[in-house]
Amino acid sequence: MTGAIFFSSKYGSTAQYARWIGEATGLPVFDIKDAKADPASYDFLILGSPILYFRLSIRKWVKGHLAGLGGKPICLFSVSGAPAGPKLDGWIAKSLPESFIKKMHHVALRGRQVPKELSWYDRMMLKIGAMANRDPEARKQELHGFDFVDKTSIAPILKWVQQWQASQMSS
Repeated sequence: MTGAIFFSSKYGSTAQYARWIGEATGLPVFDIKDAKADPASYDFLILGSPILYFRLSIRKWVKGHLAGLGGKPICLFSVSGAPAGPKLDGWIAKSLPESFIKKMHHVALRGRQVPKELSWYDRMMLKIGAMANRDPEARKQELHGFDFVDKTSIAPILKWVQQWQASQMSS
C-alpha cells in the first residue's frame, strides 16, 4: 500500500510541513503544480493547504481530482494563523464538497506570516481585515505577523499514517 503527500503553498509554511511529514514517513512529496504527480496512483493521501482569504488554496485542485481521490483514505492538513475550531471548520466547509469532508481526517496546523514577505495586495488585505477584527490578539497578528510553525505539531498526521498502515497489514 502506497501513499503520497500533495500540497499547495504560497509563502512556505505548508511546504515545510509537507517536507517534514515526507521525511518522517518516507512518503513522496508533490507540489500540486507538478503535472506529472498523479494522486490516483496512490492508495492513501495526505493533502496540505494554506488557508488564504478564508478558503483552502488546494480547493480547485481537489475538485478537479475528485474522481482520483474518491474512496481513498485522506488526511488533510490545513495551515493558517487560526487555531482549530468552528471558524476554521467553516472555512473548510466553504472550500470542499461535504461528501469529501465527511470521509477525510483533518489536522489544523498553525502557520507563519511575515509581513515583509507578503505581496503588496496581501499586506493591504491583512490591514483591512485587522481593522474589522474584534479580537485584539488576532488583529495584532494580522498587522505584525506571527510564527507558529512547529515540527512537533505534525505528530497527529504521523499517527494517522501509522494507524492506516497498521490496519492494512492486519487486513
